[in-house]
Amino acid sequence: MAQKALKTLATRNTAVLTRTHLISAAIHILFFILHQVFQRPRSLKPYFFLAFPTLLIEFYLDRVGRPSYNEDGSLRSAGEDLNATGLTEYMWDVLYWTLGCIVAACIFNDRAWWLWTVIPVYSVYLAYTTVMGVKKGFAGMGGGNEGESEGARSKRELKKEKRGDRPKHRTR
Repeated sequence: MAQKALKTLATRNTAVLTRTHLISAAIHILFFILHQVFQRPRSLKPYFFLAFPTLLIEFYLDRVGRPSYNEDGSLRSAGEDLNATGLTEYMWDVLYWTLGCIVAACIFNDRAWWLWTVIPVYSVYLAYTTVMGVKKGFAGMGGGNEGESEGARSKRELKKEKRGDRPKHRTR
């Protein structure tokens, strides 16, 4: 059963990597054709500066996620799960956002490269939310059993709390 899961992961990784390479190659070729024919993006400096990290990310994801096979054709390693959260997910975000910026530069010219500034802003946001999440986790650890006592209140205590300081009237 575990071998089936590995084969499924290997098939999925191969399909994702093939699709990514085809999309990436098509976008880069389109960029160069538009640059040569129409001088559409005037400068190549932003392209090389901003697309180079994306190519490194794509190469890294290929190295990590590509399944490897033995000489007899059996699966040796399925590769890492390319749908994993965390750093892998962030790398996919950077890759696809940069490809989108390349397409935008083809359509709207060189000013579209400013869209790439979203990536560092997104990085700061992710770092902030991660730090705050860890901070909340550590704060909850020092509280002891307070969380349990609030969750385990009886109906009687809840009714008393709901009633608050209202006077109690007894009639006979």
